[in-house]
Amino acid sequence: MNSLKKFKFKNKYVLVRVDFNVPLDKKGKVKDNSRIKTALPTIEYLIKKKAMVILITHLGKPKGKIVPELKLDPVYKELKKFLKKNVYKLNDCIGPEVDRFIDKMVPGEVVLLENLRFYSEEENNNKNFALELSKNADYYVNDAFATLHRKHASVDTLASLLPSAPGFLVEKEIKELKKALKPKKPLIWLIGGIKEDKYKALKTIAKKANFALVGSGLVDLVKIKNKKIILPVDFTKDKKNRHLDIGPKTIKLFKSYLKKAKTIIWNGPLGMFEKPKFAKGTKQIANFIAKRKAVKIIGGGESAEAIHKYKLTKKMTWVSTGGGASLEFLLGKKLPGIEALEKNQKKFK
Repeated sequence: MNSLKKFKFKNKYVLVRVDFNVPLDKKGKVKDNSRIKTALPTIEYLIKKKAMVILITHLGKPKGKIVPELKLDPVYKELKKFLKKNVYKLNDCIGPEVDRFIDKMVPGEVVLLENLRFYSEEENNNKNFALELSKNADYYVNDAFATLHRKHASVDTLASLLPSAPGFLVEKEIKELKKALKPKKPLIWLIGGIKEDKYKALKTIAKKANFALVGSGLVDLVKIKNKKIILPVDFTKDKKNRHLDIGPKTIKLFKSYLKKAKTIIWNGPLGMFEKPKFAKGTKQIANFIAKRKAVKIIGGGESAEAIHKYKLTKKMTWVSTGGGASLEFLLGKKLPGIEALEKNQKKFK
């Protein structure tokens, strides 16, 4: 891939795909700003290089419709806390209003465009939509690692239209996650959450890992029998008898496997950790892992949210910003966003 430091950005328009898909509370305020913070080194570098910086991102799943609760105003307020001055926000991501504003930008200014997913063309990887996004820019930078497994217009097609490079976060993610591709053994995977893609990944995980420890939400989906897949032996349940956390016997069982590990990969919480009643499994295992002398990779999403919540980030080898993207990368799959940047290097070198 091209390197960000090889381009000359002075007086140039740089379109930056960031991942500001942050959790919001009931009042619409940002609950966890870590994804915004991880994008700052790239943004600040471009400001320093006297570029005009155009930020694009998605938030939530509006499915091609304008959803007021998913407008980027709370994200913009949070971003302003870090950048303070010369940062603006528009009410659309394409169109005349956007064109006029960008045309008047001066070096060092930053503008955040509105939610890309208000247009169905984003998720459909529509070329005309990508062309509209790109027409005001000289360069494209992808610093949204969590989206690299999506074949979307702002991730895939955009990288075919302008000289492109990964941002510093994407470079760092690839470098750190590569450590787990040829891991020191024993390798233990912790896999949780309730997404079906996790279940589908279990067979591959079992081939790569010495053992895969499965969380409470995923257990109902598991139908395969494999000595390497370790299921919970007890649970904390709600009134509807749903498995919302692993129980004390399972916590003890999981620790017995983890204490032997030289590499630990964790993707997905072990229970509904957002509620204190069902957070015990995730919290106790997180604290246990933090004390281990092993390579400890946290695979983004809610796992990362839990690690930030328990203030254990610095005790891990790497906390990824991408749940699905890190899972696919660690399983050895090719990510469309990475492939697009590799093709770009050949096209624009």
